[in-house]
Amino acid sequence: MRFFLCFLLAMGPGLVQAASAAPSTLLVVGDSLSAAHNIPEQAGWVALLGQRLSKMRPPWQVVNASISGETSLSGRARLPALLANRRPALVVIELGANDGLRGLPLPALKANLTAMVKAARGAGARVLLLGIELPVNYGPRYRDGLAQVYVQIAQAEHVALVPFMLDGVAQHLELMQADGLHPVADAEPRVLDHIWPRLQPLLQPAEAASHHP
Repeated sequence: MRFFLCFLLAMGPGLVQAASAAPSTLLVVGDSLSAAHNIPEQAGWVALLGQRLSKMRPPWQVVNASISGETSLSGRARLPALLANRRPALVVIELGANDGLRGLPLPALKANLTAMVKAARGAGARVLLLGIELPVNYGPRYRDGLAQVYVQIAQAEHVALVPFMLDGVAQHLELMQADGLHPVADAEPRVLDHIWPRLQPLLQPAEAASHHP
C-alpha cells in the first residue's frame, strides 16, 4: 500500500485526483412514473438525469431501480439490498401512486415511506422524496391526506421534498398519455426540470448541501 501511494504521488497530483474521483451513485427507487412507462427508456426523466449528471465533475452515476407497479411496501422490502449492493450517496424515493390508486390506508403508506427514508439515511445517503397526487375522482379527503403524508415525512425526517413531481405537467392533457397518469416522452424533460432545483443542492459537498434541507 505504501509503495502504491508513493507511486501515485510521484506521478503527480493529476493522477491522484483522477484515482480519487470514482463516481458517486444516485439511486432512484420508484414506480412506473420513474420507469419510463410506455415510452423509450432513454426518454424517461431518470435517463435524462443520468445524461445530465454524467457531465458533472466530480462525476455521478444514476442507478434506476424503479419498477412499474411498485408499491411502498415492496419498495421498502427491496431497499435494504439495493443500499447494500449499490452504496448510494443519494437516494430518490418516488413511491405512493400505486398505493393511492388502491386506496391503501394513509398510515400504512406513511410508515412504509418513513422506513425507507430512515434506512437510506442510516446507510449514509441523502434523501429526496418525490410526492404524487391522485386524480380528482378519489375525493378531496383522501387526496389531500395523501399529499400531506409526504410533507409530514419530509418535515419529521428533515429530508428534501418535491411535493408533486408532475406539477406543471399533469395539468395539461397534451403532456399526458391516454391513461391520464403518465407523461408523454416530450414532457419528461419538464419533469426533470421541476425536480432539479430540489435535487441539485444534494449533489454538492456535504457542507454545501447542509444548507438545503
